Amino acid sequence: MGANPLLPTPTGPYLGEGQLPADFYSFEDLLSDGERETIGRVRAFLRTQAAPLVDDYWARAEFPFQLIEGFGALGLANWADPDSTESRPGNLLSGFLALEMGHADASLATFTGVHTGLAMGSILACGSEEQKRRWLPAMSRFEKIGAFALTEPHGGSDVAGGLKTTARRDGDGWILDGAKRWIGNGTFADLTVVWARDTETNHVLGFVVEKDTPGFTATKIENKMALRIVQNADIVMEGCRVPEADRLRNANSFKDTANILRQTRSGVAWQAVGVMFGAYEIALQYAKEREQFGRPIGGFQLVQDLLVKMLGNATASCGMVVRLAQLQDAGIYRDEHSALAKAYCTVRMRESVGWARELLAGNGIVLDYKVGRFVADAEALYSYEGTREIQTLIVGRAVTGGLSAFVR
Repeated sequence: MGANPLLPTPTGPYLGEGQLPADFYSFEDLLSDGERETIGRVRAFLRTQAAPLVDDYWARAEFPFQLIEGFGALGLANWADPDSTESRPGNLLSGFLALEMGHADASLATFTGVHTGLAMGSILACGSEEQKRRWLPAMSRFEKIGAFALTEPHGGSDVAGGLKTTARRDGDGWILDGAKRWIGNGTFADLTVVWARDTETNHVLGFVVEKDTPGFTATKIENKMALRIVQNADIVMEGCRVPEADRLRNANSFKDTANILRQTRSGVAWQAVGVMFGAYEIALQYAKEREQFGRPIGGFQLVQDLLVKMLGNATASCGMVVRLAQLQDAGIYRDEHSALAKAYCTVRMRESVGWARELLAGNGIVLDYKVGRFVADAEALYSYEGTREIQTLIVGRAVTGGLSAFVR
């Protein structure tokens, strides 16, 4: 990728500000020089363009739409355009990009994860060649934004067997009826991938519903304490007519939906590592600068204990997701691998941001010091794309040779 006037001029050894202080074992060195240059460009964009905005927009629960053009200029999804000559990035690079997003802001990580991972991922995995050519070019350039509508108001972990949203065939189209909740990007998405149960066959089907389709209403969820930048929506469909041409051709069961979630679940684990990295680095800098009893608090044993515990969590979690990416790139990973990573890394993240808040004491709850934002946002990452309990049951079933503890 060449220079782009929308992006800052990168600096430093990796075209960013150098390797992250939290990368204690230098995992980033596993990337190629070209991949590290990509990370550097993203890091420079996030630090110069996004970081100055996120606290203000988080406080106001609004989205910084001015950043979307910059995300497109980074070219990170260009490969998804069917006419692109760029190769798809490996899982290790994709993981480090998710980490970088989480390090800057969990809301921006969620925005990009929903758009490129869930929405574009659904079209890539389940769309026909014609559908891919129709939707992906503009989406890959961030000119059209996607959302993913699976979760329902009265269904979360049981959605596989309890999907209430229905799809009824009607002539040359389909009628969608039902409701969805917690739909990231839902208030402004140009395209929303909606999962619904066929009233005739009982199969789960996927549809791409365009913005402003009659019968499709998206309302912003207010008063959130986490991911306040993400514009989550309650979606209601009442007699929403979708043409047959907009039904994803290769989405014919919940297994197709689950395959997409399995891919994106590992991205959430990487985001959690990024949040840990970010919280640790804020706490580390604060410990060096904040003085009590005439010297920096970083010189006290109990403060160093907090820092080392945070660093240990971040390092162990990063090692796990790096190995997960290697298994994915080798084509030998299984569902339980991403489930364990999502469960473990988000638990360690939740623990670590709490220690960062503890180190900052009262200043840890003030948005000006940023750690409070990390603490709040960690609660959402801990729960979405499968709770710890559900991930535990997936792993437990695998390690016991197929003994399922799921209750139906």
